[in-house]
Amino acid sequence: MLRGDRVGSSRSRAACSPQEDFRASGPECAQPARCMCGNSMSAPLPAIVPAARRATAAVIFLHGLGDTGHGWAEAFAGIRIPHVKYICPHAPTMPVSLNMRMSMPSWFDIHGLSPEADEDESGIKRASENLKALIDQEVKNGIPSHRIVLGGFSQGGALSLYTALTTQQKLAGVVALSCWLPLRKSFPQASAGSPNQDMHLLQCHGDADPLVPFVFGSQTVEKMRSLISPANITFKTYRGLPHSACPEEMVDVKRFIEKVLPPLRDE
Repeated sequence: MLRGDRVGSSRSRAACSPQEDFRASGPECAQPARCMCGNSMSAPLPAIVPAARRATAAVIFLHGLGDTGHGWAEAFAGIRIPHVKYICPHAPTMPVSLNMRMSMPSWFDIHGLSPEADEDESGIKRASENLKALIDQEVKNGIPSHRIVLGGFSQGGALSLYTALTTQQKLAGVVALSCWLPLRKSFPQASAGSPNQDMHLLQCHGDADPLVPFVFGSQTVEKMRSLISPANITFKTYRGLPHSACPEEMVDVKRFIEKVLPPLRDE
């Protein structure tokens, strides 16, 4: 059974960011409180890092398989920008085919890690609709969608990429860490008429990733260059980094967010 670096290793502790855990017995979600944003996601309410002053922008960041949003909320608390609110939802618990149908937090089912593995099309689309509902909730809270960055690690990054390309909500950008583009053969048709063809993308990948190999990241960025403005894409590689995040990467993430979500003039 495949498995990522455990949270708490020297590398992940330094990064303060959890890793996606492909394993047979992932950490279980707590018992559901109420569904996130009133939609069908049976999961606890998101972990939130509030803005230090009035929130005029938001980052919605999705964790990887078998994880929760708490570790990423801690990571963003360490690099937070005063006017930005950070929202780290928790995935619902479901059986995962890759891990012998064991139940664990997962945004959608994963059948395999090869490029030609079957994909959970209905689950990906359902999760994407739930993410769009969370964006709508923030818009109702007073943050326009063009002041929202989507992001995620591994499975969460994959869902963020797919959602940004298929939503009709105009976004500020996407942070995609150690991930891939799901349902890639459905594009460009699936993103026809997208308002996000000029969005900014920061894609990051470790060149020693044994779970989502670096080639997946490089193939994904090539695909993205055919779907959105290539001038707005930044692809960062981290030497020796496995399936995890590192302090250098988190600094790059902060700089990207500062660039695409600057303070408003009256702040």
